[in-house]
Amino acid sequence: MDSYLIQMNGHGDHAPMLDVHLKNTGNTISPGKVKGRKPRWAVRASEMSKKTFNPVRAIVDSMKVEPNPKKAMISLSLGDPTVFGNLPTNDEVTRAVKEVLDSGQYNGYAPSVGYQSCREAVAAYYNCPEAPLKAQDVILTSGCSQAIELALAVLANPGQNILVPRPGFSLYKTLALSMGIEVKLYNLLPEKAWEIDLEHLESLVDEKTACLIVNNPSNPCGSVFNKSHLQEILAVASRQCVPILADEIYGDMVFADCKYEPIATLSTNVPILSCGGLAKRWLVPGWRMGWILIHDRRDIFGNEIRDGLLRLSQRILGPCTIVQGALERILHRTPPEFYHNTLSILKSNADLCYAALSAIPGLQPVRPAGAMYLMVEIEMEHFPEFENDVEFTERLISEQSVFCLPATCFEYPNFFRVVITVPEEMILEACSRIQEFCEMHYQGAEGAQDLECDK
Repeated sequence: MDSYLIQMNGHGDHAPMLDVHLKNTGNTISPGKVKGRKPRWAVRASEMSKKTFNPVRAIVDSMKVEPNPKKAMISLSLGDPTVFGNLPTNDEVTRAVKEVLDSGQYNGYAPSVGYQSCREAVAAYYNCPEAPLKAQDVILTSGCSQAIELALAVLANPGQNILVPRPGFSLYKTLALSMGIEVKLYNLLPEKAWEIDLEHLESLVDEKTACLIVNNPSNPCGSVFNKSHLQEILAVASRQCVPILADEIYGDMVFADCKYEPIATLSTNVPILSCGGLAKRWLVPGWRMGWILIHDRRDIFGNEIRDGLLRLSQRILGPCTIVQGALERILHRTPPEFYHNTLSILKSNADLCYAALSAIPGLQPVRPAGAMYLMVEIEMEHFPEFENDVEFTERLISEQSVFCLPATCFEYPNFFRVVITVPEEMILEACSRIQEFCEMHYQGAEGAQDLECDK
């Protein structure tokens, strides 16, 4: 047995020593050869990557359709309020970031959960007697999407299931399936302004249910749950002992005739991870600043969930430090009239769109109460030449150059979603083209029956 002494890098006078013993067999070890393995290339994508599937991208990317070259394209599909430039963020918000950038004080790494002062700022902004928050209850993340990912990862294991709204934001399913988590879809009811079918929801709970996702205000529905309905949701979660992941990225983005209630303010015992961020209320989705608020009045999560979130946050070492540095000023100095003006524009667009689409035979829009969206039912029996909402929206693009997302993207066929952040004149023009399209293809009961017989 030959013995070798290897000195490793160290500090001070006593660098650590590693005593390595190699058995001398008299044979020469050939570099690059491993016994029992024939070298060959075998690089494959991971199972996680294969399980990652975004239904929106899958459907939209497969829509091989060209818009009408005689009409300018109007896209009502992307939930990004910055696209058309009609909804800029407030000057106070951009000024805060500029000053932080110029200071040069936020160019390094921050703690993975965020700077303490920034977590304090978020806690102070959302703290209230009904749902008290301290800095240790806040985890800063790279956008709300990462907040949702961390919350799912800490609450659910592969083989467990989560309860997800239908129609609902496609990212929940995308993330869950990539983690080996089953998705169970509970129904929302369009005839009740998209309230949850509570009986259906509760019927899905089993011993493997890890959490319930509640999205309020809703993407894609534009709905806002009232206090009574939120209490009913909490009652189900309490009876079944299921924690809630609350996607509240559109929190406070509700129209004047409606009131937003953070679900944690109504909970006395159900533990909640509330996910939010700057993206929508402050109109800066590209800045990638989100957070998780930990609400645990009865200490049901305990230290385990908090420690788990801390460990998970270390995977990317925290969100953008420049935006963190500006966070306190953004939260506490943005003038109230900025929020008011944004909501006034969205409400006006929602009213215009709802009124125009309601007048079109064959369409049944559901009036929104907040967020940035409106869902429209297609009475498919009056459009028999189209198989489904995907075909309907494809032809709408090719004939009228208007792009709405088919609600199959949200697990809810025969509806489409309209984004209401576009300028007013574009809303009106788009609705006019949709009307022309529907009048061209609409069949009354008798006409639809004749067409079906011809098939």
